[in-house]
Amino acid sequence: MFRPMRDPGAPAAAPLRFTFDGAPMTARAGDTVAAALLANGVSVNRHTPVSGAPRGAYCMMGVCFECLVVIDGVGNRQGCLVPLEEGMRIETQRGPRQAEALSQEIGA
Repeated sequence: MFRPMRDPGAPAAAPLRFTFDGAPMTARAGDTVAAALLANGVSVNRHTPVSGAPRGAYCMMGVCFECLVVIDGVGNRQGCLVPLEEGMRIETQRGPRQAEALSQEIGA
């Protein structure tokens, strides 16, 4: 469904290495986290807190919140809005976010 758009005359983008749930993966520089996961065949990146139903990237523009992942230990990150960086540790988001982590992030 999603395919990268490439300018035929442009040089190939440098590959970036990252992990998803501990599995090593690569993607192109300039990709978002959600695009990198899709390019690597990952269609489920979180589970709903109530039923545990699988969810994956849907709108790819930050509206639906289905692409939430844990990035470098910080949960509730919208993968479609975060540019992929070398060495990122991305994990499946499971369950609700912990209040302690939230209060640390906002400085409470």
